[in-house]
Amino acid sequence: MRFYAIGDVHGQRGMLEAAHERIMKDRKAIGDTNAPVVHLGDLVDRGPDSKGVIDLLLEGRERGEPWLIVRGNHDAMFGDFLGTTADPDDALRKGLTWLNARVGGDATLASYGIRTGGFRSRRAVLQDAREAIPDAHRRFLDSLPYFHATPEVLFVHAGIRPGVPVTLQDPTDLMWIRDEFLYDTRDHGPLIVHGHTPVDDPQNCGNRVNLDTGAGFGRRLTAAVFEGRECWVLTEAGRQPLPPPH
Repeated sequence: MRFYAIGDVHGQRGMLEAAHERIMKDRKAIGDTNAPVVHLGDLVDRGPDSKGVIDLLLEGRERGEPWLIVRGNHDAMFGDFLGTTADPDDALRKGLTWLNARVGGDATLASYGIRTGGFRSRRAVLQDAREAIPDAHRRFLDSLPYFHATPEVLFVHAGIRPGVPVTLQDPTDLMWIRDEFLYDTRDHGPLIVHGHTPVDDPQNCGNRVNLDTGAGFGRRLTAAVFEGRECWVLTEAGRQPLPPPH
């Protein structure tokens, strides 16, 4: 089965629109308008228009677009900030908070017109956020699944804990894992398609494909198409093969 996938968006609505345009161009070229598009999470933070990204995705799903979205760690932190139980800062290195510019929560709130920084208290910022952010956006964040599985490909934000069945994976690993997954060369069964760890160019390592090419840092947003385990990156000039190493 054919699937399209888009790497970490990080508030870059313009880049996301361009990625969808490349997908539409490929769909027209091959005559397939129904193949699902999987967004690999981290829709928000760092970039200038996280609100616009969520608006775009909600509008597309309302139109009936076959769009799937998995939960990234930044999406979870945004939802946790708005909630009443989990603290989004718990998963971060000591000294960092979700509102820190390095993490990018300040940019997400700014896209909703919410001012942070200065001498504003966290409580005041949270009160403004709960008033300004639409309920539909909060429900959207809460509804995101941790992965999308097919017989040949598993789409997930960060990766998996190697050797653990998909149904037994810890959601924290699915959103946050790095070294234990990235440096594991074993066959995981399905091809794992992920983002989370920025790379200069999309990577096909044979057992996994990384599509996070740094949109959150103003670089580029990668869209790709998968037919079984075969992969092509979508460019303005069309498909470019992304084969595994020989």
